[in-house]
Amino acid sequence: MARESESGLPIEPVYGPDALEGWDPREKLGEPGSYPFTRGVYPSMYTGRPWTMRQYAGFGTATESNARYKQLIANGTMGLSVAFDLPTQMGHDSDAA
Repeated sequence: MARESESGLPIEPVYGPDALEGWDPREKLGEPGSYPFTRGVYPSMYTGRPWTMRQYAGFGTATESNARYKQLIANGTMGLSVAFDLPTQMGHDSDAA
């Protein structure tokens, strides 16, 4: 029972090896770290380079947030995603006491 995409193309519920007839993985897939980068941008991917652990922070005063960022970095966080107005992003009224 095939469905149809918004573009009118058929979408099968399951694709198996027969759906790849004439498809050459060496040509289309490439090696890790090589064009067309479908298998990652580094040859060893994350076995040689760990994932960046990110923390999302920014709830509190500027002083409290700065202290939290420093604590996160001191404890191994490799990247910060800073919320400049996290209370508003969480649905709190920024004028509320």
